[in-house]
Amino acid sequence: MSEFIVGLTGGVASGKSEVQRRFEALGVFVADADVAARNAVAKGSDGLREVVEAFGAGVLHASGELDRAAMRRRIFQDAEAKRRLEAIIHPRVRVELYEACRAAPTPYAMAAIPLLAESGSRAAYPWLDRILVVDADPEVQLSRLRARDDIGEELASRMLAAQATRGERLAIADDVLDNNGSLDDLDRAVIALDTRYLALAREQPL
Repeated sequence: MSEFIVGLTGGVASGKSEVQRRFEALGVFVADADVAARNAVAKGSDGLREVVEAFGAGVLHASGELDRAAMRRRIFQDAEAKRRLEAIIHPRVRVELYEACRAAPTPYAMAAIPLLAESGSRAAYPWLDRILVVDADPEVQLSRLRARDDIGEELASRMLAAQATRGERLAIADDVLDNNGSLDDLDRAVIALDTRYLALAREQPL
């Protein structure tokens, strides 16, 4: 069981997924909040039942699965609907991440939480021993986002603006991985952090 858990977060197109893949390649267990969020409202789940009770059967496909596109449109136009949906999903995500990380067979585990700064940070995740923020300059994020999603600058800028600010993310960080450089730079930074986290995990009281 892992007694040491690191929260991994960062802004859109900062390189979180690349960082996650590198930690996983080193043998680190990573629980993904995006996967947990999908599980929270999977077909037949209590979470999906609560969503239907809150929003009506119109949010379902004929197959009985959540119509995610329809739900996104709904909450995009209605802040209260967004809060209601988050109140259903977020507690389930936190429980799944915690249980998965605690059960991990590795010296330490990671919880990849893209919207950690937006969803309560340490107050919502008091069991995180450290928070690692993947950081990149806004211009770098913008360039990567446009290339990744093949979108224009205006839409990419709106997507960046919809998230927590860079300052808000850095304010919750115990460790910051500067991802403005090359992939070789990224490899070296991840290896250094892995070494640090292994040492910290060994220091944890049993």
